[in-house]
Amino acid sequence: MYVPPPPPPPRSLARRLAAPVATLAGVVAAFAYVGAVDPNEPGHYPVCPLLRFTGIYCPGCGGLRSAHAFAHGDLPAALGANALAVVGYGIFAVVMAVWLIRAVRGVPMRLAVSPVWWWGIGAVLALFTLVRNLPFGSALAP
Repeated sequence: MYVPPPPPPPRSLARRLAAPVATLAGVVAAFAYVGAVDPNEPGHYPVCPLLRFTGIYCPGCGGLRSAHAFAHGDLPAALGANALAVVGYGIFAVVMAVWLIRAVRGVPMRLAVSPVWWWGIGAVLALFTLVRNLPFGSALAP
C-alpha cells in the first residue's frame, strides 16, 4: 500500500520574504545609482543605438532621464522624459506590494501572463513608439 510522503514543513517568514525583498533591494539600488549619476550629462551612459543610427525614439528612450527625475521626486519631468516608464514604475509597485503581501501570508506568487496580454503589451509599446515619433506626438518624445 502506497503512503504519500508528508507535506514539507512551512517555510519561515524570513525565507518567504527573501526573494521579494532581494528584488526590491536590487531595484532600489538601480534607482539610487541612476538618481546619483545624472543621465542628462553626456558621457555617463551609452546612447540609444536606434536613436543614434536612425533618429527614431524607441519605447525606452528617455527611460534613464525618467528614472532620474522619478528618484528625485520630479513626477512631471519623469512623465515628460518617458511616460510609459512611469506607468511601468506604478505597475512594478503594485506587483511588488502583492508579492510581499502574499509572501507574508505564505501564499506562493505565480505570474502567468497569457499570450493575449503579451500581444497587448507589444501593441502598446509599438503604438507608443509610433506616436512619439510623429509630429502630433512630440509631447511624448524625450
